[in-house]
Amino acid sequence: MARYLALTVALALLPAAAQKPPPAGRGETETVELTATLFHNREALRELLGTDLDGHYIVVRAQVRSRFGREIEVLRDDFVLRTDKDGERSTPFAASQVAGRGALVISHSSRGGGGGIMGESGGPIWGGAPGSTDRPQRIGGNQGTIGGGLGGGESKGTFERGTKDDVPPLEKLLDEKILPEGKTEKSFSGLLYFPLGKQKVKDLELIYTAHDGKISLRFR
Repeated sequence: MARYLALTVALALLPAAAQKPPPAGRGETETVELTATLFHNREALRELLGTDLDGHYIVVRAQVRSRFGREIEVLRDDFVLRTDKDGERSTPFAASQVAGRGALVISHSSRGGGGGIMGESGGPIWGGAPGSTDRPQRIGGNQGTIGGGLGGGESKGTFERGTKDDVPPLEKLLDEKILPEGKTEKSFSGLLYFPLGKQKVKDLELIYTAHDGKISLRFR
């Protein structure tokens, strides 16, 4: 009887465990309050967007609120996501860079471990597995050419552009959900797309530069 009750309780707790909320953090300056929720793995991204973005991105849902009704200006490039894992940091990508008409093709010859290369936004874009040789890998984008080094090897990234009038459905979805930019006396809320690969929650730090100071968040 006791064993049956224990099994019943364990099964009842399973839905609660599955519905555990994603990690979040909060911070403020004298005039701005920031609340952020982290979607850092494929399962969380699929639930949020219906796609895992091939595992190349971490998404943050951010709400920036004026604390006292004063006008504030919100810009996406004022956000930086940093990882303690290797010190890499990234500003968010636009929807067209994540899932645009073209695709970013990264080819690299590795003479050692893997690593990241810096995109136009200043963020790392991750290539293939460590030890791979001249194997191209695609992630979304359409913003030009990049280059850099990967763990002592060589890498090159180019954007292959698609047709001008063909906007992919995923780009439309990401653009609809992205954090708006502009001035407000209330709040803006939306998503930020950071080109960082797999990371642990404890290693991630979100930094927001407001007009009157910086907010640094850790996710719990």
